Amino acid sequence: MANKLSVIAAAVIILFGISFSVNAGAAEAPPASTYSGDFWSRSTLTGDWGGLRNDLAKKGVIFDLSLTQIYQGTVDGGKKERWEYGGRGDLNIHVDTGKLGLWPGGFFAVEVEGNYNESVNGYTGALMPVNNSHMFPRPMGDNLNVPAVNFTQFLSPYFGVMFGKFATLTSTAGDMNEFAHGKGDTQFMNIAFNLNPVVSTTVPYSALGAGMILLPTKNPHEAIVSFMVMQTNGSSSVTGFSDLNQNLMTFVGEGRVTTNFFGLTGHQLLGVAYSNKEYGSIDQNARVIIQTGAIEKEKGSWNIHYNFDQYLYEPKKGSGQGIGIFGRFGMSDGNPNFMQYFYSIGIGGKGVIPCRPLDEFGIGYYYLDVKNPTFTGPFATRSLLRDEQGFEAYYNFAVTPWMRLTPNIQIIRPAQKDVVSVTTGGRP
Repeated sequence: MANKLSVIAAAVIILFGISFSVNAGAAEAPPASTYSGDFWSRSTLTGDWGGLRNDLAKKGVIFDLSLTQIYQGTVDGGKKERWEYGGRGDLNIHVDTGKLGLWPGGFFAVEVEGNYNESVNGYTGALMPVNNSHMFPRPMGDNLNVPAVNFTQFLSPYFGVMFGKFATLTSTAGDMNEFAHGKGDTQFMNIAFNLNPVVSTTVPYSALGAGMILLPTKNPHEAIVSFMVMQTNGSSSVTGFSDLNQNLMTFVGEGRVTTNFFGLTGHQLLGVAYSNKEYGSIDQNARVIIQTGAIEKEKGSWNIHYNFDQYLYEPKKGSGQGIGIFGRFGMSDGNPNFMQYFYSIGIGGKGVIPCRPLDEFGIGYYYLDVKNPTFTGPFATRSLLRDEQGFEAYYNFAVTPWMRLTPNIQIIRPAQKDVVSVTTGGRP
C-alpha cells in the first residue's frame, strides 16, 4: 500500500493559473437595471453607448462580448515543461421578438467565437484539457468560427420548439450547474468541472439540430426539459448542410429541476445521449486487421449524465450568493467510448465576503475510469492508459464588475502512464 501511495503521489500534476478576463458586453445576461455607471461600477467595459445600449436591451436586443486571456505552463513534469499564452473572444447576440414588437415567444441567438495562440493542453499527459477555454471553437489556436445560429419559438407558456445550429455547452442541453459550468472562463478551468466528459463522444460541441423545450411550471428557473436531435459530425467550422444526407444523428434528452432541500436552493439534472454513428471499437483482433486492413467497428454509442448543486449557506434565497456543493456522475457503454465512468465533487461559493459581492471560488476533485483498448492475436500488448484523477481550486477576484483576475491551481494524475506533470498558469 505504501508503494502504491508513493507512486500516486509522485504521479501528480499541479496546474496553477492566473487569469484575467474583460467583458465588453454583459457577463452572462443583461444587468438587472442598466448598463450605465462610471468606469469602475458599470456592468460592462464600454458602458451604455450614450443610452443606445439600454434602449436596445429594453427592445430585446442584447450584445455580450467577452475576452479571456490565459497564461499557463507546465512547471515540473508533464510531457514538456513549457509556458503558453493564449486567449478566446466570444460574441453573443440575442434578440427577443416579443420585446422588439414583432411577435411573442421568439428568440434568435448568434454566437461568434475565436481563439488565438496556443495552450498547454497537449503537454500534461492528461485526457482532460486543463485549459477548457482554449478548446473552443476548435482546440488549435487562431480560429474564428460561428458555432451557433438558432431560433426558438414558444407556442405556449409551457412548450417551445428550436432549430438551427447550436453550441451545446450554452444551449438547453448544456449540463448546467450552479458552481461548475461554462467554457473555462468564469469558474473552473479544467473541462472535467465544466461538463461531463463521457458525453463528448456522442454530442458535438457545434452542430445543426432541432428540438423541443418543456416548461412544466412556465418558469425555466424551476424546471426545464429538453430533447434535441443533431448531427453527430457537427463542427463549428462548417455549416453542416453538406453532411445531412449521411443520417448520422445524436439524440439528447435532459431535464433539470430546482429543489429546496433544507429550505435552500439546489438543482438536480439528468440526461441521456445516443448516437447511431459507427465508431472504431476499442477492442480489436490483430489478425483481422492484418488480413483485411479494416478496423472493427461498433454501431452506436450511449451515455447517461447526472449532476447536482446545492446551497448549504444562502443569505438570501434566490440571490445567487452563498456556499454550496456540486457533483457529477457519468456512465457510458465502455466500447466504443473508452471513458466508461466519471464522477466529480466539490465546493463552490459566490459573494460570501460582504465587501466582495462579485467574487467566486471553487474547489473540486474528479475521477475518470478509463477502459483500455485491447488487441487479440499475434502481438503482445500492454495497457497504454490508466484511470485519471485530478484536483482544482480557483478564486475569481472581481477587479470591477467587468474585469476578473483568477488564480488557479490544478493537481492531476494523468491517464498517460509514466507521465508526471506539474503545471502553473491561469485564466486572465
